[in-house]
Amino acid sequence: MDRSRKDEGFLEKTAQVFGIPGETVGLPRVELTGRHEVRMENHKGILAYGREEILVSGGKLIVRVKGEGLELKAMNGSELLITGTVASVELE
Repeated sequence: MDRSRKDEGFLEKTAQVFGIPGETVGLPRVELTGRHEVRMENHKGILAYGREEILVSGGKLIVRVKGEGLELKAMNGSELLITGTVASVELE
């Protein structure tokens, strides 16, 4: 069994112990501040990058940020910040 599957199993068991819905385990946390800032925790990397659309892997889903003048302002292994005029945030 690979490490990511082990981690996922651990998270699912932890969710059960604490009564957290299983579907939320491993999902990203997305925070929209007004129309000009999107913060995301637990991302798995950038899939596509452009000034009008940025696609971010959230593991079990994809987060699509659409707008104008979008820019990846900051990013580390687990968090990122997108700025610009945000028109929509879609989960796929």
